[in-house]
Amino acid sequence: MKSSIKNYCDRRSAEFDLISEERKTELLKLSAYLSYKETDPVNLVFICTHNSRRSIFGQVWAKVAAYYYGMGNVETHSAGTQETKIASNVVYTFSSLGFDLVVAGDEENSRHFFIFDERSNACVCQSKTLEHHSLPESEFGAIMTCTSADEACPIVSGSELRLSLPFKDPKDSDGTSNAQQEYRKCSNQIAREMLFTFAKIRKS
Repeated sequence: MKSSIKNYCDRRSAEFDLISEERKTELLKLSAYLSYKETDPVNLVFICTHNSRRSIFGQVWAKVAAYYYGMGNVETHSAGTQETKIASNVVYTFSSLGFDLVVAGDEENSRHFFIFDERSNACVCQSKTLEHHSLPESEFGAIMTCTSADEACPIVSGSELRLSLPFKDPKDSDGTSNAQQEYRKCSNQIAREMLFTFAKIRKS
């Protein structure tokens, strides 16, 4: 893992006391699901409305957390109730933290390869809806990262676990002087909570 990203994970892992007990209760449900799967292939799908911000943060940080704790059987995905594109402030946040970036495909909705280690391990992200062919059709955990998607998708077909885990939308800061700070804050929270989730598996 790239040293800057490992250091970032180390710092977030020292902040578990910042997670509320209510959030920990939900996160432990995800830990239990992952523990139940043991060494079987595990698929997690992070879902929000536009699949451009919070669900992308979730997909990437869950993948990185799994790698950080030595779990190679976890694949992460993301989707939305609408297809848009990955927000530029999300891309900037990952780049500023030391991820290498490769962009491919349609400029209107490019695939982004966020590379987090020296061996070119990457999390591949692209905005898409739940019907996209690249997503698992069954036996996956669905994590709802915004209240709108949570309400719009009371049932996620094929999921073994559906977890409501909404985060504040950093989109509200777009175009303001504190946008970078708000996106970093969102990244910090999601990274912290994903690391907490995988840490609990490691200790079980």
